[in-house]
Amino acid sequence: MPGSARDNGWMPQNIALEIAVQDPSGVRIAGAVGAVRVELAQALALGGLTPSPATLELSLAAAREAGVEVHVLVRPRAGGFHYDADEIAVSELDVRRAVEAGAHGVVIGALDAAGDLDLDAMGRLRDAAGSASVTLHRAIDVTPDPIATLVAARELGLRRVLTSGGASTAVDGIAVLRALVAAAEGEIEIMAGSGVDAASARLLADTGVDALHFSAKRMVREVGGVRMGSAADGVGGYEVTDLETAQALVATLSA
Repeated sequence: MPGSARDNGWMPQNIALEIAVQDPSGVRIAGAVGAVRVELAQALALGGLTPSPATLELSLAAAREAGVEVHVLVRPRAGGFHYDADEIAVSELDVRRAVEAGAHGVVIGALDAAGDLDLDAMGRLRDAAGSASVTLHRAIDVTPDPIATLVAARELGLRRVLTSGGASTAVDGIAVLRALVAAAEGEIEIMAGSGVDAASARLLADTGVDALHFSAKRMVREVGGVRMGSAADGVGGYEVTDLETAQALVATLSA
């Protein structure tokens, strides 16, 4: 991709970058800084939810020009990851439709009542993805034993896991991230995510993870007017992917 971070020599050769984005603009920024893929979602402030079909269609068009892969987060609601039958059915259909639309992969996660990986639900979602790449998202971080969850994900044939090492931020989960890298044995990718920024990126890369996941977002606030929903200051605000924030993180990895 001419003019990208790869061409400018910014990108380290041993680690991939994935940016969590919510729209075609975010996809274009990911391409501009040399990310290999995006996780496409909506409502990142809620941890991310399944994006709309129109968002996916336009983001895929932007991705073809930007030279990045689009991996769709399939998450039917905010909150925990123990889903009922209707929510699994919705997720299964969302996975199929995302792949049929041209997504390179999907990002999923479902837990059972005990908080362990729901193998039946995960198997259904994996099968719905067909030959597309499947990533287990940070549901792994709230399971009782992330290493055991990784083993289960590996046995399910998933491509990678997105994890903070069981901590609120990845930099606080470095010890577990190293253990996950060792347990993966090169058979499943480990991608560190949550709170990844310019200050922590190099530390996380040095754990041996295969990829870093970050959002590089900034808040746009609109104050005043009539209060909407739970916003305390009028219509509230929203988050967008920020080019300068993304560039700063990438630059630290080549320093």
